[in-house]
Amino acid sequence: MGLDISSAYATIAVLLFDHCKLFRDIAVHRSVSRGAEMNGISQSAASQHIHELERRLKTTLLDRRRRPWNLTAAGRSYLELCREVLRREEEFLAGLDELARRVQGEVRVASIYSVGLSEMSRIQEEFGRLYPECNLHVSYLRPNKIYEALLSDQADLGLVSYPESTRELTVIPWRQEEMCVAVAAGHPLAGRERVTPADLDGCDFAGFDTDLQIRHEVDRFLREAGAEVHMAMEFDNIQMVKEAVALGACVSILPARTMQAEIAQGRLVSIPLREPELRRPVGIVHRRRKQFNRAMTRFVELLRQIPEREPAFA
Repeated sequence: MGLDISSAYATIAVLLFDHCKLFRDIAVHRSVSRGAEMNGISQSAASQHIHELERRLKTTLLDRRRRPWNLTAAGRSYLELCREVLRREEEFLAGLDELARRVQGEVRVASIYSVGLSEMSRIQEEFGRLYPECNLHVSYLRPNKIYEALLSDQADLGLVSYPESTRELTVIPWRQEEMCVAVAAGHPLAGRERVTPADLDGCDFAGFDTDLQIRHEVDRFLREAGAEVHMAMEFDNIQMVKEAVALGACVSILPARTMQAEIAQGRLVSIPLREPELRRPVGIVHRRRKQFNRAMTRFVELLRQIPEREPAFA
């Protein structure tokens, strides 16, 4: 009978965590349908859960008088309770992991394309070799989607450039990446040992979309150096920028380490900038008070061992 009672308590605990996660996801995304999708249930089931919750608590959690709806004061208070419950769950699971004294568990990483596509396969291979009992899941997203994934607990760690701390998120500094001029092998600048921003005056330029921070930083750098380029193409990811440059029509300014494969293939040439130099900060972002399991800790340690100026595990 004792075993049955223990099993029943365990079932109740799992349901509690699931319900807290459902409400948190609905509240963060301000969407019942999105929260339902993230938790693998129907929208009607999620709506029924909210209505039942409000009935039992004898209060309104969602202010439905306008769209998109907001949380009521009671809803905000309940959201904080759910977050605290889920944080304590993380602590408990991390404690079990510590008791086992083995590096095991799951690490969910959301990465910008430039880090993920250029390095993550090698990082995954090395992490799997060192810690075979761990499960590493990597998704590649735009920066704003990475922050959303962290806030909704769809990811444990985010790898982003120009990382930002907020009230709910904090940053572990990772590296400062050297930015270089990227040209095709046959471009007139390809033979230079170094270039200045003035050398790019009038060049057709392949840049990033205006909603990305790297675009603002490159624009600012060129503007302060007095260089005027012709923005011929704009893309939302670094792979497309590299392809446009490799075709020979444009130049660009990119992190040097992201061009290693194309340089080895003879498709791109990376030319260092003379003063002033430009660097791209990259950080590891996670929720404040996030309880790291041993797998997450080892993954962060592995990332921070990668040299700033050399390709990972080359």
